[in-house]
Amino acid sequence: MTDFSYQLYSSRDFPPLSETLKMLGDLGYSQVEGYGGLYANLDALQELKADLKANGLHMASGHFGFDMVRDESARVLEIAKELNMEYIFVPAIGPDERVKDAAGWRAFGKELAAAGAPYWAAGLTFGWHNHAFEFAVTDTGEMPLDLILEADERLVLEFDVAWGVKGEQDPIAWIEKYSDRIVAAHVKDIAPEGECADEDGWADVGEGTMDWVGIMAALKKTKAKLFVMEHDNPNDAARFAQRSIVAAKAL
Repeated sequence: MTDFSYQLYSSRDFPPLSETLKMLGDLGYSQVEGYGGLYANLDALQELKADLKANGLHMASGHFGFDMVRDESARVLEIAKELNMEYIFVPAIGPDERVKDAAGWRAFGKELAAAGAPYWAAGLTFGWHNHAFEFAVTDTGEMPLDLILEADERLVLEFDVAWGVKGEQDPIAWIEKYSDRIVAAHVKDIAPEGECADEDGWADVGEGTMDWVGIMAALKKTKAKLFVMEHDNPNDAARFAQRSIVAAKAL
């Protein structure tokens, strides 16, 4: 049976966090994924840790900005230790940094790998989480995602499948290509054209256009152990969380 996680960024507009964690525990989630805003106050980690434990949740993975993993590794390692994290993912770089040629993306991959050194040394899994910009063809005809991952075979991928589709890609082809590097996946859905405009065109899992039956079958052939529900802008996070875990458990 697959244990499902929940990217807490999905509930950023629905405080307090303690109520979100109780909701997730009650719905049957066993894991959550953190994001940068949750780590701003180290003093609050103990309260977060207690709330996770009270609701039977494990923050197995966390998103951390590239600058933070590169420049504040001691702090990231402290957070990971306190919350018993096993996976550290860099979720993106800023829009102004996404316009690179092939050489620029290769260089970034090397920078990412260098930043990963202390996390690998600590026994953590470290890698990249994609959006759509990694599928824009570069000046050499290569794609940024390939150029990032080629830097070091220890770099893993948390594959955001829906962003791959937004990047006009066949997600299953990428899943098969990186089956030995994909250790986590974001489980999210895309609304039919013209629908859910108030939610930026995203949908609850199972309510959109994604072939999650086929995609999940492909993901189960990879090294993925984390299946993380995410919605970038839900107008009702409780609805999203409930519908999505019901749909995902049926896959």
